[in-house]
Amino acid sequence: IGDFHIVNKLVIHHANNKKSWIFHGDVFDVIMKHSRWLAKLGAVGYDTLIYINAFINYISKKLGKGKISLSKKIKNSVKGAVKHINNFEETAAGIAIEKGYDYVLCGHIHQPSNRQITNSKGSVNYLNSGDWIENLTALEYANNDWSIYHYQQDKVVLEMNENFYADEAAYLRTAELFKIMMEDFVKVS
Repeated sequence: IGDFHIVNKLVIHHANNKKSWIFHGDVFDVIMKHSRWLAKLGAVGYDTLIYINAFINYISKKLGKGKISLSKKIKNSVKGAVKHINNFEETAAGIAIEKGYDYVLCGHIHQPSNRQITNSKGSVNYLNSGDWIENLTALEYANNDWSIYHYQQDKVVLEMNENFYADEAAYLRTAELFKIMMEDFVKVS
């Protein structure tokens, strides 16, 4: 594929002499490393929750209500999950500070974040891309800086969505697609 490479981690040296450390993040997850069966169970549970959430949001939209994120509510309300997220962020930031990076970018915990983390050895800008399933977020680099892109806040996307849902036929195609997705889910279960 030419000069295309898939790597586990990447360090980018920017023109402004800043360094970004990019990686997925599962290397810091003890459950992922040592309890594969538990990690797989969690993945199946998360996928199931996403399907249930899609159904709930379908009903919510029919009732004229907004989107609901079950997994975000669960993650934010479970004390252990919040502690795990904080530990993950602090661990990644600590290593990045020791290695002299200016930015640490990852995505493993699916919580969009852009914040400065400081410890006794220094400071680093920690960024988490979130995910494209629930949060519809990604990381982007422009004007010598990293930021979180929020699809649902993009003015062009918002305008397109307004036009899309104004067309009732397009909305019906979306409903049909959801029905097919739910039928496939039942077949897999």
